[in-house]
Amino acid sequence: MNKSLSLLLLNVLFVFTACSNKTLLNTKSESAHEWQSLFNGKNLDGWIDVNTSEDTWYVRDQMIICSGQPIGVMRSAKQYENFIMEVEWRHMEAGGNSGVFIWSEGTPFKDKRLAKGIEVQMLDLEYATINNRTDDYVHGELFPTMDLTAIPDTPRGVRSKSIEKRCKGRGEWNKYVIVAVDGTVKLSVNGKFVNGLRNSGRKRGYLCLESEGAEIHFRNLRIMELPGGVISADEIAPVLD
Repeated sequence: MNKSLSLLLLNVLFVFTACSNKTLLNTKSESAHEWQSLFNGKNLDGWIDVNTSEDTWYVRDQMIICSGQPIGVMRSAKQYENFIMEVEWRHMEAGGNSGVFIWSEGTPFKDKRLAKGIEVQMLDLEYATINNRTDDYVHGELFPTMDLTAIPDTPRGVRSKSIEKRCKGRGEWNKYVIVAVDGTVKLSVNGKFVNGLRNSGRKRGYLCLESEGAEIHFRNLRIMELPGGVISADEIAPVLD
């Protein structure tokens, strides 16, 4: 990790710690940056189904349940730029595959089922064995989808691979902390930062939860929006109705 990225991460982590205690005021000293819930535990208010079905997403026991069928996404109602996001997830099927998209267009890309954006991947530990993948194919990868570009910290092609395997197995909860600032993304898996990318071609867009063939559960989704940065029009996803 180069010096500038290290300083960026240290600064963001300072914000994270201070905001968690609600002691950091913005530059106008008006109000503290605070956590906002992305899921109220009761229904899917704030989320919009893009191209799945009425049976794909539902709420039970304060969890978002995704059946995995059909393949597609559900997006946030609003766009986000710089933020810290927390999400807990667990796969319920061996070899399950899913993820979260950030800075996404929130619509299917051309003839594809999934959206353009930066994907934060969520894989069950048995995925590589079941799908005859090498041991390099692990959970917690970060990568640009469709024709978006970004530079991986730990390259596996265009993808950035986690430097340590920290996910728990099927049926167990995992916690991701996603720090996204000015085109740079850092990912913490179960308490440790293990992956990152930079120079994303998009710096503001929608959040998407992914349905990709297997049942997955999400809970405790929340976000802390951070101050915006210098951004050009082509780095912002098109605004949807």
